[in-house]
Amino acid sequence: MTLIKSISGFRGTIGGKPGENLTPVDAVNFASAYGTWLIENNKSKKVIVGRDARISGEMISNIVCSTLLALGIDVVDLGLSTTPTVEIAVPKEKAGGGIILTASHNPAQWNALKLLNDKGEFVSGEDGKRILSIVDQSAYDFADVFELGKLTTDDSYIKKHIEDILKLPLVDVEAIRKSKFKVAVDAVNSTGGISVIPLLKALGVTDIKELYCEPTGYFPHNPEPLPEHLTELADVMKSGYEVGITVDPDVDRLAFVCEDGSMFGEEYTLVAVADYVLGKTPGATVSNMSSSRALKDVTEQHGQSYFASEVGEVNVVRTMKEQNAVIGGEGNGGIIYPELHYGRDSLVGIALFLSHLAHTKKTLTELKAGYPAYHISKNKIELTPEIDVDAVLEAMKKKFSNETIDDRDGVKIEFATEWVHLRKSNTEPIIRIYAESKDEKAANELALKTIEDIKSVI
Repeated sequence: MTLIKSISGFRGTIGGKPGENLTPVDAVNFASAYGTWLIENNKSKKVIVGRDARISGEMISNIVCSTLLALGIDVVDLGLSTTPTVEIAVPKEKAGGGIILTASHNPAQWNALKLLNDKGEFVSGEDGKRILSIVDQSAYDFADVFELGKLTTDDSYIKKHIEDILKLPLVDVEAIRKSKFKVAVDAVNSTGGISVIPLLKALGVTDIKELYCEPTGYFPHNPEPLPEHLTELADVMKSGYEVGITVDPDVDRLAFVCEDGSMFGEEYTLVAVADYVLGKTPGATVSNMSSSRALKDVTEQHGQSYFASEVGEVNVVRTMKEQNAVIGGEGNGGIIYPELHYGRDSLVGIALFLSHLAHTKKTLTELKAGYPAYHISKNKIELTPEIDVDAVLEAMKKKFSNETIDDRDGVKIEFATEWVHLRKSNTEPIIRIYAESKDEKAANELALKTIEDIKSVI
């Protein structure tokens, strides 16, 4: 059982003791700190709240909404929604911020509060630290009975989100409709079922196989969109479907499965979408340090500049703004398209990807074959209290001091044709070890060798 407090929000397992897990007491504390931060920054005293379909969502939502009302803050409750939909709703409603109740790819026993500013973007590191300090001080001042906030509900925002996507110049609805794609969707029984399916229908897709598209919150498999969790979708593809789509529970990570049941690869979601966008609107691209080199290669093939940021959406967005990037995101299937908004958005990713596919008239396997071939091995080491992560990372820097080192976010070691990135996760009690090379065997060997080096240090 775990509780993680960080500048990016609050995440934990449901049940247990306060301060050790995400309990009702902790939810009140975190919502109170966020609301207090909002008020002291003179933001609009209105907050948008939305949640994915996980089992604890309604309980946590009721607690969070009531706490904000008790601070004198008005709440617009979107109910079942997606992370990007809440992000879009914040500026549309002229709200001071937003809270998304989702633990993203974590299993069903987890939930979390993701915190947004008045732009509908994740709060900055500085603001996150301030919210954490308010939690530590329990510095809350609740409103009197005549100044309580007002609660309204609005279930129209997924529809508005889709309408905004359809208006984008690069979303070619007519080309998608004419392609008559046969699509299978695995939405892990969360809000992808009530957002991806309506989007596909709005794009003119009529042949849709729905897998786990009821938002019950009972995930049929591990909800992280990795190959080992997508075996059922892969099997369905072999029965005549052309495009396999899967999203995580809050719909900000997107992965595709090819017509032969092979994985397109979540790392290549951004690569393919960027290829399409760069062909229409030249400009810079950005991804984080743990993402594939393939984006850099494709960007440079278009004669444009690529930039790497620290891991984390807020860091990618900051770098995108600094470089005026036309497309960016993360190698976990996160697409950030600033023409719509600065947030990872699977829905706009689907619309752009299908537009690209319709224009190329290729199968997914043919499209993938046209991109630089890399393989990332993604691994982790569970943390225990006695492990000094900083000491481990420092030891690895010394061991590989003759190589190119980037220590902005953990330690990334660049070799001639491959790299390995070590960092402490912000969302789980683990060290992540990502290694990339030209083929699966080499990437796995590099990752395993690095894990052995880390274990010897520990």
